[in-house]
Amino acid sequence: MVAAIVEHELTEPWEGFLAEPAAGSSGAGVLVLSGSSGRIERERCRLFARAGVTAVSVRWFGGPGQMPGICEVPLETFVAATGLLRECGARRVSILGNSKSAEAVLLVSALTDCADAVIALAPTSVTWANVGPGGDGRHHPHGSSWTWQGQPLPFVPYDESWTPTDQEGAPVSVRSWYERSLAIHADRLPAAAIPVEKASADLVLIAGGADRMWPSLRFARELAARRSAAGREAVLITRADAGHRVVFPGEAVPSPSTKFDHGGTPEANTALGAAAWPYVMATVRAT
Repeated sequence: MVAAIVEHELTEPWEGFLAEPAAGSSGAGVLVLSGSSGRIERERCRLFARAGVTAVSVRWFGGPGQMPGICEVPLETFVAATGLLRECGARRVSILGNSKSAEAVLLVSALTDCADAVIALAPTSVTWANVGPGGDGRHHPHGSSWTWQGQPLPFVPYDESWTPTDQEGAPVSVRSWYERSLAIHADRLPAAAIPVEKASADLVLIAGGADRMWPSLRFARELAARRSAAGREAVLITRADAGHRVVFPGEAVPSPSTKFDHGGTPEANTALGAAAWPYVMATVRAT
């Protein structure tokens, strides 16, 4: 591990954070993205930098000039962000997406060659409807989460009749909402499928079998199967008792959410992260 790192707060044109080894770039860089929280992933960037990899995280919605929610967010946003790493001298660029941003980076890998590798934590295998409002401030009617070249991508809408069955006041599991939406909108699945078989990037998928946010292990297996059918393999790391949150070695275990049931246990989530970390680093550093 590299102890000394250099940190930079980014302001214009990006709101973000960059961490790099003080001894200089190793030639490897990773774009680290948050899920639907929208936060800038400073601690995870520091983790990569201490391991000798330049890491940058940017705000991709909710900032000045950006969509207020995850609604028709241009995928070009992520393509442009990889340029920050190229400017820092990265010869190999990876993108790490978590949950909702995993959806985005998988799409980016299928549409462009801006990244050499993609690491998808708790991924989905289809494009979903918006989470939050678009530029007009409205949540409904449903729109796509993403656009490419100005056009919304085909998506799976949500089941408007779904209601949670969790005990009142307890954190809510929304996994059944997504499963129900897949079932009632089965006709939308072929068009909304993320075509990872078209991606030239190396692919690492990390998913917990006890995910209570959406069926990420099912999704990860579908993504891996698409790659395999096209003669392009993916690395899949899973653990049956892990949930939606993956904790890498050296990361703090996040506090339990009072709003959502993410599934798994801190011990299982940490064990999944420990098992996945060597594959993540090997992929990020590959030559």
